[in-house]
Amino acid sequence: MSSKAFVLLADGTYFEGVSVGIDGTSVGEICFNTGMTGYQEIFTDPSYKGQIMVIATAHVGNYGVAPEENESTDVQIAGLVCRNFSELASRVRGGHRSLSDFMKSSVVVSEVDTRALVQHIRDFGAQNAVITTELSLEDAQRRLQEAPDMEGLELCSVVSTKEPYTVGAPDAAFHVAALDLGVKRNILRNLVRVGCKVTVYPYNTPFSVLSSEQPDGFFLSNGPGDPAASPAVIEVVREVLASGKPTFGICLGHQMIALASGLTTYKMHNGHRGINHPVKNLRSGKGEITSQNHGFAVSMDDVAAAPNVELTHVHLNDGTVAGIRRTDVPAFSVQYHPEASPGPHDAQYLFDEFVALMNQQIPA
Repeated sequence: MSSKAFVLLADGTYFEGVSVGIDGTSVGEICFNTGMTGYQEIFTDPSYKGQIMVIATAHVGNYGVAPEENESTDVQIAGLVCRNFSELASRVRGGHRSLSDFMKSSVVVSEVDTRALVQHIRDFGAQNAVITTELSLEDAQRRLQEAPDMEGLELCSVVSTKEPYTVGAPDAAFHVAALDLGVKRNILRNLVRVGCKVTVYPYNTPFSVLSSEQPDGFFLSNGPGDPAASPAVIEVVREVLASGKPTFGICLGHQMIALASGLTTYKMHNGHRGINHPVKNLRSGKGEITSQNHGFAVSMDDVAAAPNVELTHVHLNDGTVAGIRRTDVPAFSVQYHPEASPGPHDAQYLFDEFVALMNQQIPA
């Protein structure tokens, strides 16, 4: 028999539900994702570390999970809130298991009015929350008071690799040094796809080590937390940019390039998390349907005022910065996830552009 559970937000908003995971308690920033598919990729994305995920679609788990669709080794979200949780799973391809089995070590609360919960987060902003099967309301309120805010929280150290490793063919045309701030596996697959051998380094690797093998370019990955809370990483990125070698950043990596270029970031009212976000490429004039996952953004005013930064992409829903490039060094970045292909492959050209930059740097 399922345990009763509830969701309590920092502003006192309360929702009852039923536990379909372990009995326990989880605390984190609550956010929502509007994607109707891709829940396994969401739950294993290191960028979601420290966050309680609300799935906006009416049901989750119906097509199970498959090992090759993980974006990291473990479930990364702090907990899950959903409307209907499917205990059964079915897909044409074999080798899958149920989401229930996959999430058996996580706090999961179902039968919640997620439509009302998503509307509340949308209107009143992302905030900390508790999901629990065991605490009283008073104890949950105390846990919330003790929880750190996402603003000012450094989480790269929690999700980054502890030791360097390499993926891709040893004789690949290009060698990329990647700083792992919480990298997704599919990003590495896409770099390998376009002809790169990638050496992945821990988040706190000094520039002297990143550059020790004379890579053809540098990559700065996605990841969780407040970008401004990692000043040592920002300083390394300044050295990366000063090297003059091609540099590509995605999501948190994009924000690190911005901070290293003298721009600022800010916490959004509620972030962009979904698989159908429209972005305009200002250089080509084309629109892109993109996958996004971020709660911080780069200041548009700072981009406009910077003498060495060009705005390359803009989010069409709210006009926020979706991509920049440096005009004085071969570096560019995007706030969205070009490796994620929820149907459209609109943004995969960015990996080809990175390779083209590296190719230009190689002597004839």
